[in-house]
Amino acid sequence: MKKSPLFNLKLYFLVFSEILKRISFNRFCDKSERQVFRASKIAANTLDFPNIPENVCTVMASEKKYLLPAALGALLAAALFYWVAPKFFVNGQNASVIPTQSAQPTPKVVEHTRPRIVTEATPSEPILPPAMKMAATQNARLKYNLEWVFGNKRQRGWYIYVPLIQHTIGTERAPEMPEFAFALSRWQEQMGFAPTGMLDSETLYSMVKWWQARRLNSSVYASPESLLTVPATDFYDPEREADLRRVERETYRAYKQMVAAAIVDKSLNLTSSGAGGLAAEEKFLKIISSFRSREYQDKLRRQSPGSGRAGLAVNSPHFTGRALDIYVGGEPVETKDYNRAFQTQTPVYKWLVKNAVRFGFYPYYYEPWHWEYVPQNLKSADLQTQ
Repeated sequence: MKKSPLFNLKLYFLVFSEILKRISFNRFCDKSERQVFRASKIAANTLDFPNIPENVCTVMASEKKYLLPAALGALLAAALFYWVAPKFFVNGQNASVIPTQSAQPTPKVVEHTRPRIVTEATPSEPILPPAMKMAATQNARLKYNLEWVFGNKRQRGWYIYVPLIQHTIGTERAPEMPEFAFALSRWQEQMGFAPTGMLDSETLYSMVKWWQARRLNSSVYASPESLLTVPATDFYDPEREADLRRVERETYRAYKQMVAAAIVDKSLNLTSSGAGGLAAEEKFLKIISSFRSREYQDKLRRQSPGSGRAGLAVNSPHFTGRALDIYVGGEPVETKDYNRAFQTQTPVYKWLVKNAVRFGFYPYYYEPWHWEYVPQNLKSADLQTQ
């Protein structure tokens, strides 16, 4: 319980009184009655001790020569009061504690300081060249405004292909970030370009060429023996004709392995059939189109005369049975920019960009739904890592 300032002041006066009492009686009482009276007189006039003999006070009351010591004692008491009093009151509160034998030590005040923020670059975040900040500013503009041509069609910007670009250069940072520019500059240097960090038309054309080189690049017609008619439950349209549900055998095996791996990834929230495949009501990753005959390809081209080389090729990789159109969201095979931009932002497409290569599938960058099985790429990659 906290004591009031007046209590502490009274305590100081009691201590001072005890000091006077001891000085007076211990020093003078053993010599004479006059000395006892002197001590009692000083005590009586200053602190009013109750134990002074009354007969001594009466006998020696007439002696005046002890008046001066009494006055000095009073003066000393007044001086002590003015010296001690300021310590008791600081803004109306007790500011002093009399140390005693039983007093607890004052607890040590521990100053809590805010943790120092480390601004130095870590090994995973290298110090970026100043030019990368300027490159990031340019990339933010080029992302939507770079003019280029593919398949006799004018293209504007490369925002549709950001997930594929990020995977290619090895970063998940947005194009507006200096880290994206730095990762791009390293890729440019590997490809023999000036490491500017800016994704201009020269860099983009080189990237497209690199993507296209990893594709099947074959339209060799599949033999009937190499094709397998797969269950309708594996297709986006379960009523698709049996002739249009044929897939090259190795390609189908790799596709099923890839689907099983995707089902295990809970972030995709895919509905499973319970037997390791996709449920009948699940649409994501279902096959839209696989093997096509030349007759069927010509029919599609007549139905979409404006598709051009970028959409429906004369010599299609679907002839091999190793090319699969897979549902990744939106309108299944619509090539309009709005649809492709939506598809490339779906979790399933981003998962394919990062994982399909493990199963031998490589994308046709222009069509987010189009994936080709190229096992020889896997073998060459294995040889490079050995």
